[in-house]
Amino acid sequence: MSSFLKLLLHLIITVLLTVLTQIGGLIYLISILGFRRKARRTKFIYFTLIYFFTAYVIIPFVAPVFGREKIKNTNYLQPRSFFYTLTNRNYVTPELNKILTEVSERFEKKHDGIKVVYLDANFPFFDKFSLLPHLSHNDGKKIDLTLMYKNEKGELTNRKPSISGYGVYEKPTTREYNQIDVCKRKGNWQYDFPKYLTFGRINRDVKFSNQANKELINLFLQHNQMGKIFIEPHLKNRLKLNNAKVRFHGCQAVRHDDHIHLQLR
Repeated sequence: MSSFLKLLLHLIITVLLTVLTQIGGLIYLISILGFRRKARRTKFIYFTLIYFFTAYVIIPFVAPVFGREKIKNTNYLQPRSFFYTLTNRNYVTPELNKILTEVSERFEKKHDGIKVVYLDANFPFFDKFSLLPHLSHNDGKKIDLTLMYKNEKGELTNRKPSISGYGVYEKPTTREYNQIDVCKRKGNWQYDFPKYLTFGRINRDVKFSNQANKELINLFLQHNQMGKIFIEPHLKNRLKLNNAKVRFHGCQAVRHDDHIHLQLR
């Protein structure tokens, strides 16, 4: 491989790791430059060790300097998968962290064993550093949660219909307003994009729970610090959520009938 192609490959990997994890690109550069005389396999081992040490030991101590902290996982509040913690997408402001803990505990007390499950939150450092593909997860005040589902017996379950937590939609019925079609007709091709981010559809027997999703959203609305909650208009109407803080996110974003978006003021 020519020197130019090697340089281009390193650049691509650095950018991808930065976009995915915020710190991965920097650690990759440290690994290939600091251990440039080592074999490729050795460099990969060093990169892996440095990355894990940085992500799980150093960052949780440094992030509070930037006004953010790692989400406190409990028996009631957990990430959808290891991916969200591995890629440092699990940082929020202390205020949001406290609200997440309180709501998840209250919800579990009423629904024994049922967890509040989070998806993308924010990176640990720097405001305005976007957590792609999201437009606004850049200040520690935003987080996505999975929807609540019930099993064939009508009981709440912790099972979700996609591996990632995104991309399996609770579509509008023929009698409900279809904001999705409106946005797509306007040329917003990205509106439906999360259907490609499921990483696999599972648990096809689970059904959207009107009651549980309404309860969960209302628990967050009881906190005055809550600024906005985004879900699709047909779900807002279906769940009879009349609070003005529950609103439409705009066609420039992506559809929100596969998750709940929370943000503080």
